[in-house]
Amino acid sequence: MSAAPPERNVAVIGGGWAGLAAAVTLAAAGVPVAVFEAAQTLGGRARRLVLDGATVDNGQHLLLGAYRATLALIRQVQPARAAEELYERTPLCLMGPGSFRLRAARLPAPLHMVAGLLTARGCTGSDRLAVVRAFAGWRGDGWRCAPSQTVAGLLQGQPGTMVARLWTPLCLAALNTPPACASAQVFLNVLGDALASTRAASDLIIPVADLSRLFPDPAARFIEERGGVIHRGAMVRSLAVRDASIAVELAGPTQPVRRFREVVVAAAPWQASGLLERLPFAAGIRTQIDGYSYQPITTVYLRYDRPVPVPARMLQLGDGPGQWLFDRSTPGAADAMLAIVISADGPHRSLAQADLVRAIALQLRANLPGLDRGAALRWTRVITEKRATHACMPERMHPAAGHLGSGVYLAGDHTDPDYPATLEAAARSGIRAAQAVLDRR
Repeated sequence: MSAAPPERNVAVIGGGWAGLAAAVTLAAAGVPVAVFEAAQTLGGRARRLVLDGATVDNGQHLLLGAYRATLALIRQVQPARAAEELYERTPLCLMGPGSFRLRAARLPAPLHMVAGLLTARGCTGSDRLAVVRAFAGWRGDGWRCAPSQTVAGLLQGQPGTMVARLWTPLCLAALNTPPACASAQVFLNVLGDALASTRAASDLIIPVADLSRLFPDPAARFIEERGGVIHRGAMVRSLAVRDASIAVELAGPTQPVRRFREVVVAAAPWQASGLLERLPFAAGIRTQIDGYSYQPITTVYLRYDRPVPVPARMLQLGDGPGQWLFDRSTPGAADAMLAIVISADGPHRSLAQADLVRAIALQLRANLPGLDRGAALRWTRVITEKRATHACMPERMHPAAGHLGSGVYLAGDHTDPDYPATLEAAARSGIRAAQAVLDRR
């Protein structure tokens, strides 16, 4: 008996933001898609979690106005919803610790940032001028530097106050890699896109609802409405090229082997490497992926029994271990939900969860003068993504999103040539992979 012909659907392995970006792009072009996601909840490392009845994200993901591909996809799958129903968009404002505050002016780029830097509070006039000179110099150099340079090297000569209050927090937030080993070129790419392209590109965008509702859930509906299928709880064990098609083997003894003409691999990098193991043309790609090192992101959720006055939805924290505070409280609610983010590795990783929660609760009392000492913690949770992102180091070796060979394509936030592992990198990679599929049809 001859083998069944391959399915018309394109298989997308991975229901994270990269896989769904690929699937949405293909579905919009009239190509049916079959998405295979091992978890029950879509979104990958940026998804909803329900813990003890509380709905939270598995980590806080800040978007910027410069994330054009991500925002376009969100609009594409939710065209009838107003932007303010999906996320809160505000001009860039960095606050804390102490009296430090930098707010972008309502002027055309790059004047909005120059004015913001010159009027920053909590720093001296010479601090401000040093940052403006650096900003102007990087812009004059076309936001380019030596490929081997680190962020720490790039910042040599900058005042210590601004390194501590501005550049290091931005580096950790954007690249999730400490300045001493982070790629200066990738850092400049983000700064150039976010701070110097348009005024709106520097806007802070904080989701109103959980991350799954922002894009993954409506993306699934978009795909299904156009003839696609979403397989949740479907772990792909392996891929193999057979008779001009790709055999997709699912985990479980009763699962049939499915055959497709094209497959987009959009799993996490360490999972993608395993899936590509039986494909000879992907050996070099696997070598690059297997060479990654990873950095964690820890998010600590604290629910207080009464509202907590926070001066901004996002606040930089001083005196560690927490780096950024996000106010995720429901407006008008009788309690408060705060999310504290710690990017990259550090001493906090050696603390027991209870000790980390206590340390952050004390840190909040030092950073939030309005935090009522009578406010009681009612619920806490520590979530650590141990391999949240690959380390964004200079001259990093990584594959590019697109066609690998024999109908197999690659996507993922680790494949973007210019950006760190962000939602924007994931979205752009998925679109690139899908376009490569369409170009070869």
